[in-house]
Amino acid sequence: MGSKNRKEKYTLNSLEVAHTIVDILEEKKGEDILLLDIREITTIADYFVICSGTSDRMLDALADAVQRGIKTEHHIRPRIEGDPKTGWMLVDYGDIVVHLFAPDRRSFYRLEELWNEGKIILHLQ
Repeated sequence: MGSKNRKEKYTLNSLEVAHTIVDILEEKKGEDILLLDIREITTIADYFVICSGTSDRMLDALADAVQRGIKTEHHIRPRIEGDPKTGWMLVDYGDIVVHLFAPDRRSFYRLEELWNEGKIILHLQ
C-alpha cells in the first residue's frame, strides 16, 4: 500500500472517534455518558465526552479502556491528566476531551451547565 493510501486510512473524523469513545465507555459500564459538540462556542476542542464512574478503580478502568480502544481502532494516543483518587480524570485527544468523574466531583464542577451552549449529540443515562 502506498503512503498516500496509508495516510487516508488513518485520517480521522473526530465525531467517529468520539462515538467510539462513547461505545467503549458504555461497554465498560460508565454512567450518565454525554457527548457534547462544542465547536461553535470554543476552539479548545470539538467535542467533550463526560462520563461518571462509581469508584476510583472504575475511573481508572474507564480511562484505560478508552486509551487502549482508541489506540487499537484509530491509532492515536491521548494525554491523560488527573488521578482516579481525586475523582476526575481527563483523557485528551486534542479535538476530543474525555472527562471521567466520580459522581460527587461531577456535581461539584457541573461541566454540563458550564458548557450548556454546546449541542448535545447524545446522552446515555
